[in-house]
Amino acid sequence: MLQKPLVELPTRRFCCALERALPRSGTESSARAPGPGWRPGLGVGFRTRHGRGPGPRTTSPRSEREGAAATRAGHSMLPRHVQRLGRDWITHWNGSQILALNSPVSSCMRWAGHYPPWASFPLPIPADFSANWRLPPFLGPWRQFQNSNWHLDNYTQSCCFHLPNPSMKPEGEEPLTKKRRLSGQHDTSASEEETNFSNEKEASCLSVAQNEEKHSSKKGTIKRHWEYFCQQSRTMKISENKESDQSNKGSEATFDFTVMSYNILSQNLLEDNSHLYKHCRQRLLFWTYRFPNILQEIKQLDADVLCLQEVQEDHYRTEIKSSLESLGYHCEYKMRTGRKPDGCAICFKTSKFSLISSNPVEFFRRDIPLLDRDNVGLVLLLQPRFHCKTNAAICVANTHLLYNPRRGDIKLTQLAMLLAEIASVAPQKDGSFCPIIICGDFNSVPGSPLYRFIKEGKLNYEGLAIGKVSGQEQFPRGQRILSIPIWPKKLGISQNCVYEIKQQQKEENAGEKLEAAKLGNTQEIVVASEKLSSKLRHHFKLSSVYSHYLPETGVPEVTTCHSRSAVTVDYIFYSAANDDAAAQPGAEDSSHGGLKLLGRLALLTEKDLWTVNGLPNENNSSDHLPLLAEFRLIER
Repeated sequence: MLQKPLVELPTRRFCCALERALPRSGTESSARAPGPGWRPGLGVGFRTRHGRGPGPRTTSPRSEREGAAATRAGHSMLPRHVQRLGRDWITHWNGSQILALNSPVSSCMRWAGHYPPWASFPLPIPADFSANWRLPPFLGPWRQFQNSNWHLDNYTQSCCFHLPNPSMKPEGEEPLTKKRRLSGQHDTSASEEETNFSNEKEASCLSVAQNEEKHSSKKGTIKRHWEYFCQQSRTMKISENKESDQSNKGSEATFDFTVMSYNILSQNLLEDNSHLYKHCRQRLLFWTYRFPNILQEIKQLDADVLCLQEVQEDHYRTEIKSSLESLGYHCEYKMRTGRKPDGCAICFKTSKFSLISSNPVEFFRRDIPLLDRDNVGLVLLLQPRFHCKTNAAICVANTHLLYNPRRGDIKLTQLAMLLAEIASVAPQKDGSFCPIIICGDFNSVPGSPLYRFIKEGKLNYEGLAIGKVSGQEQFPRGQRILSIPIWPKKLGISQNCVYEIKQQQKEENAGEKLEAAKLGNTQEIVVASEKLSSKLRHHFKLSSVYSHYLPETGVPEVTTCHSRSAVTVDYIFYSAANDDAAAQPGAEDSSHGGLKLLGRLALLTEKDLWTVNGLPNENNSSDHLPLLAEFRLIER
């Protein structure tokens, strides 16, 4: 039985006006009831929940007969004009449902939930019929509605819909397609969805409640815990007592510091790729909302070194740089070379480090067709501020490699250019490399050939398809085989990822012209052999801070999560000390000491993130999670 609405239904004269305004073809009996796949909450002219655009309603003859019978049988006590009106415009309202309109319906309407079969379209009933109430514009002719600008997700501050129907999807719940994929279910039919919807929602709400109770008392947040690898790393700061202990050791000096890698999501890229954020409420995507959240995250995590990607240039110049400087950071920035106004930044606390050198890397080369992309990198050489050897230094690199999953050849070349720059910055006087940290968004997944090349220091790419280099696609579209060599000789980088030109210049400056001529012939032979070789190498022995899978269950960790995917693409690689228990086997640095991983901020799974509606959300304003690790510098 229909419950009494908040306000009385319109009069007969008003209903007749509505009936005349509706497009009709044929007699009264031609009004069709919706079929089982019809989602009435989408409004006039919208198809089922799988369709997105305006168009005519399509229902089967059987569903039309069933809907009409339900209308006649279930509501025969209503007056005839109300039956006619209800068939096309009345929706079932619970007593707790409130609808308040302060702006035209066509610009802010959003309906959700399931309605009885007889309710084709919901009728917006204002809570207060005042003299200023206007007929919704879509009540005009159908052609006028087709030409109108209809947006389902246009929220405005002047409209408010409160629809606490038990069948509605809560804001914090993940999209149904995501829920099916995570639970291993398949899309069956609309009737099965309606049958199991309340049970699924109850289970989902229970898991959300349990997760919130377990991790955080703040609504809509998941607290990430700190994972320790050393009992002595319980403190994140260096105290004066600790510094005195370090100075008394003599044979071994230590220095603890934290490093964060964070893709903060450029506002320009967000707006250019809005299809990735359909699950987000519109107000959460504005920069004025996002930046305070990002800054608050940086304050709370309080890292000594920040490696930021997708830093928009105008925001960096007007807000980001000044805000970070007020927190005690010195900032170095490199903008992309193309039209995209974002780039990479490395910021470090001046109380912990001093800058030795800053070395930007541009991956675009006008004279090399392969390198036609505008990604960049940044390499800093930092000196710790503590009493130890004067030549102590740490090399910190930050980059954002090309996204395109089908261009693994470009990704590998960009990575080789970054490694070559590091190899030219990091050498010490004794010939070894200083400790190295490489952060960034590599747009490659764990276990991919590019990932293995970073960790293992070698890659045989013979016969490797360019679409498989990054592992981003399960069924790669790029099937072309990598050429041997991948990049041309004039790039000046060898297969060992070091600069060849600098070595030649050193020989010429030494005045060894005769020997250089002889070496020229041998170099031609080496280059010729390199052309036949399909093996890449680099001189650094690197470990990953994260293991990328939960040790108990083997469920993958993720660093980014939006409407299209949830994967790991962000990393912190470091050169491990010999006694680093957290390092992968074989990843030990040379005799110049190295870095010991003391702890890390735990990552989350895709299921965890969808309990708070993915990324970005109310508290996490990027589509990436920040990565954070604590290291100890060991000099021997």
